Amino acid sequence: MSLYRARPDDGLCFMTGASSGIGRAAALVLARKGWTVVSVARSADKLQSLADEAEGLAGRIIPQTCDVTDENAVNDLMRRVVSEYGPIALAVFVAGNYWPVVGSDPSLENMKKTYEVNVFGVLHGLVPAILHMRDRNKGQIAIVGSVSAYGGLPMASAYGASKAALNNMAAALKFDLDKLNIRVQIVNPGFIDTPLTEQNNFKMPFLMKVEEAAEAMVDGLENGSFEVTFPKSLATILKVVNFFPYGVYFPVMRRIMGWKDRKLPAPKHFFARQDRDEGPGKTEAVEG
Repeated sequence: MSLYRARPDDGLCFMTGASSGIGRAAALVLARKGWTVVSVARSADKLQSLADEAEGLAGRIIPQTCDVTDENAVNDLMRRVVSEYGPIALAVFVAGNYWPVVGSDPSLENMKKTYEVNVFGVLHGLVPAILHMRDRNKGQIAIVGSVSAYGGLPMASAYGASKAALNNMAAALKFDLDKLNIRVQIVNPGFIDTPLTEQNNFKMPFLMKVEEAAEAMVDGLENGSFEVTFPKSLATILKVVNFFPYGVYFPVMRRIMGWKDRKLPAPKHFFARQDRDEGPGKTEAVEG
């Protein structure tokens, strides 16, 4: 028997991080294809706007406010959703955030926040989703990672590491989930044109429109392959470069990212503040 692929008639799509960016765009694509999407995020206003935009589509959006870093809240929400609306056939964990970590002035706070949202924010929904699908003998799960998981990128030491953890975790879970008829996928986007990347003032190769990224993501969910990547050009380049020894990797990546001639921001805390009077350096956000 072939591994299960979720269809709109099989149940709900439970999606976190659905109020903005690729999550919001993908929720609309799924609703257009007939899915009932339980869209989860912290902003009630943004979720309601999403639900309003989905009116008239083949499917619908059910907005649900929740903080993915709250384990009990996510667990309770999932139980209530199943009780009120029916079984979850497809779970898509998009919620994540980026806080820059500058090597010359690393922020432990930013590192902790990154793992709390990007790793544990996924786990809080992933575990009950697996148990629910195990009891149904079928299900499909997609976890949004990033191409930054392939190798270290500037200012993404926490972000990339959190996404690498998701890639490793998904691959490890696949061995057992296949036996339970639960399809697990990892979605690794590159740079996507969202409010997050608008803050960047460095070169973002192969920048992709969010609508195109959402279509590619949903196509990947329907295709069913373990890894879904887009844009393909960037993902392929990064995968190839990561086969190189580090003596080659670092020069190539400095060139690709335009990092060779960039100056470090002025340190702004801890010991550095005692020796310098400069103001805090600007930080940047990155997606993908």
